[in-house]
Amino acid sequence: MKTLRIVYWISTAMIALMMAYSGYAYFTDVKIDQAFQHLGYPAYFRIELAIAKLIGVVLLLTPVGSRIKEWTYAGFTFTFISAGIAHVFSGDPMPVPVVPFIFLAVLAVSYFTYHKLNKSN
Repeated sequence: MKTLRIVYWISTAMIALMMAYSGYAYFTDVKIDQAFQHLGYPAYFRIELAIAKLIGVVLLLTPVGSRIKEWTYAGFTFTFISAGIAHVFSGDPMPVPVVPFIFLAVLAVSYFTYHKLNKSN
C-alpha cells in the first residue's frame, strides 16, 4: 500500500508540475504564442488552455469529489491526445509528437493508482 501511494504521488506530482509550468508559460512565453500559431490555433485558445490547466492542477492535487476528479483526468487526457495529434498534423519532427503521449502514460499511472487507493479506503 505504501508503494502504491508513493507511485501515485510521484506520477501525480509529475503531471501537476508539467501542467502548472506549461499553464504559466502559456501566459508569459512568446515562443509558446508562436508555437500555437504554428499549430494553427487562435491566440485566445492559448489563454483558455492555460486557465484550464491551472484549474486542473488545483483539482488534481486537492481532495475533491470523485466526479470532479474524473473530469480533471478526462480533461488532461483530451489535452495530451489533442496535443499529440496537433503536432503530428502540423509536421513537427519526432520526438515532439510523442512527448504528449509519454505524459499521457504518466497520467494513466496516476489515474489507476488513484482508483486503487480509493478502493482500499
